[in-house]
Amino acid sequence: MTPPMANSDYDPSAELASLEAKLEELIARYEQLQNENNSLKLRQDILVKEKAKLLEKTTLARTRVEAMISRLKAMEQGS
Repeated sequence: MTPPMANSDYDPSAELASLEAKLEELIARYEQLQNENNSLKLRQDILVKEKAKLLEKTTLARTRVEAMISRLKAMEQGS
């Protein structure tokens, strides 16, 4: 807050206009950050689902490889 000036220099309407402008800037910044936050949350949800799918595929691949190895070992022992 600015220090009080001499009564002849004090302009309450100018101070009010300045406060209104700052408030508008804050509101605009808040809305921008809110939109960015929503976008980031959406992206995070997508990435979490993608990670789950990849983990599922990895587990399936590991199971298949382990089964193949077991069959090969069984074939090797049977020879």
